[in-house]
Amino acid sequence: MLVQRVKTVRDINCSEKRVFVRVDFNVPLNEFGAVSDDARIVAALPTIEYLLQSGARVILASHFGRPNGERVAKYSMGNVAKILAQYLGQSVLFLPDCVGEDVSFAANKMTSGSVALLENLRFHAEETANDPKFAKQLASLADIYVNDAFGTAHRAHASTEGITHFVKTKVAGLLVERELKFLGSKVLDPERPFTVILGGAKVSDKIDIINNLLDKADSLLIGGAMAFTFLAANNCSTGTSFVESDKIKVAGNVLKTAKTNGVNMLIPIDFVATDKFDAEKMAVGETKIVDANIPDGWCGIDIGPKTVEKYSNVIAHSRTILWNGPLGIFEIEQAASGTFSLAKAISSSEAISIVGGGDLGKAIRQSGYDSYMTFISTGGGASLEFLKGKELPGIASLDKIS
Repeated sequence: MLVQRVKTVRDINCSEKRVFVRVDFNVPLNEFGAVSDDARIVAALPTIEYLLQSGARVILASHFGRPNGERVAKYSMGNVAKILAQYLGQSVLFLPDCVGEDVSFAANKMTSGSVALLENLRFHAEETANDPKFAKQLASLADIYVNDAFGTAHRAHASTEGITHFVKTKVAGLLVERELKFLGSKVLDPERPFTVILGGAKVSDKIDIINNLLDKADSLLIGGAMAFTFLAANNCSTGTSFVESDKIKVAGNVLKTAKTNGVNMLIPIDFVATDKFDAEKMAVGETKIVDANIPDGWCGIDIGPKTVEKYSNVIAHSRTILWNGPLGIFEIEQAASGTFSLAKAISSSEAISIVGGGDLGKAIRQSGYDSYMTFISTGGGASLEFLKGKELPGIASLDKIS
């Protein structure tokens, strides 16, 4: 795994400088179009407040939703600017575009300790295309570039990679610094015993993480739908549960490698199963607890109570825990217990707990145990790529500590 030691806002003088900060304000909306979870806004506050206290002129930029290069009203950053202003306790200048003469004029008029938020970067198709002309326009607003959007660091877009070619000083924000610390050094050199919990739907999505961590973990606990592919590799019946038939051999090889490496690799010994699952409506029929041989006509939707007990015992004796991916279909009440119970077990442990972002971050917050976790990543896809050992363009392009 590559852990790059990059410079951060702590390493530079920001006073009176125009500091362009790429944040991740891609927040979810409810059915009424209002922000339903402002966790990503809150996560960016330490960097913004640090820069304001340093006397910087802070210019924030983010994407929001998938407007595909068009102006879509519900994805305007205007509402986000209001929420941010409440948290900061000061006015936030909202600019109705992210490039152009009016934006440049407003940015240059800003005073020390003031903050502006640009309109949605993805209202311009050039953002995701990493268009160099667009990137240069963004860079014209900056004396210093700060990337504090770990959730987008795996994408080479104009505001995450392209802009760095046109700004002399480019550093990480405090959120990215924490992400690299916990997903990087705390995983590379963990306090032991080190337990890795992996959930999610597919072995194919997690196989690179498994291979990357098999020589580092003391215990590897498997859950989610990908557990059924491991069950199939052990010649267990899986009912109508989802199995990646082309990955059964891969799963079998992982089990053998874990045994060879002395890794305590556990797969579920029981499940919550249903006789009917509607993925579109997120609804289930009758449910019951079954053992690891799932009956015909039944589909596993969560790990069972015996598995929870077994996994919780491992958690209780761990010093570092890395968790990526939910262990069941937590959006459905009947299939949320496994994920929530392990979150509870972690909350009672003394281990350093590092939680992957995306769906799992949402599940942990839903469980009510989020405040007990040492660190919850803000990056879904980015944390996946990082844990696979891949270089992230948004991090690789920043200034390195020599």
